[in-house]
Formats: sequence, structure tokens, C-alpha cells
Amino acid sequence: QVQLVESGGGLVQAGGSLRLSCAASGFTFSLYAMSWYRQAPGKERELVATITSGGGSRNYRDTVKGRFTISRDNAKKTVYLQMNSLKPEDTAVYYCKAVSTDYWGQGTQVTVSS
Repeated sequence: QVQLVESGGGLVQAGGSLRLSCAASGFTFSLYAMSWYRQAPGKERELVATITSGGGSRNYRDTVKGRFTISRDNAKKTVYLQMNSLKPEDTAVYYCKAVSTDYWGQGTQVTVSS
């Protein structure tokens, strides 16, 4: 069955870095654009970044541009989110999703302390 498993979250001080990973199985990963979303307590889930199926195009929400980088390795069926210069407002549960599907991961918690 379809699985998306995120990892790499944790507690980090403001200004620090984390690299999230999302390992996919059960579908043809290389055919799908992939996105990272996040949801902070009491807030709506929001789109953070998207990468096309071949990795040639990437989009970011304005608040993370220049700090976050989305990438993918189709051979490993994995999508990544490199997060630098983290801020307390980046604290959230981060989820990966295959675009145009209902395939979601279970989420990984990122907490940034001030």
C-alpha cells in the first residue's frame, strides 16, 4: 500500500538547521510532484514547498524563501526539505504529500526554540 514516512524533525534553537526526509513506497514516486506542508497548533495546514516530478522546478511560500530547499532523489524515492536559519514561527508538524493525490505522511514535529 501507499506509504509516506517522514523523519528528521526535532528540537533546534533559532538559527539552526534541520533536514527532513520523506520516504515513499507503494506508488510510482518519479511520476508525481511532491510537496511539504506544515501545521502549527491552532492553525490551518499550509503549503511550504513543492517540487516537480523530475525536480526541475520548485516553489516556496514567501516566508521560507531563501531559507528552505526542497529536493528529491527519485532513485531513493525520497523527498527532502533542508531548513536553515530556523525561526520559532517555523515550529509545526511537517507533512509530505504527493501532489494531486490523498497520499500523506504521518508528520514529523519541528520545534524551534527562541
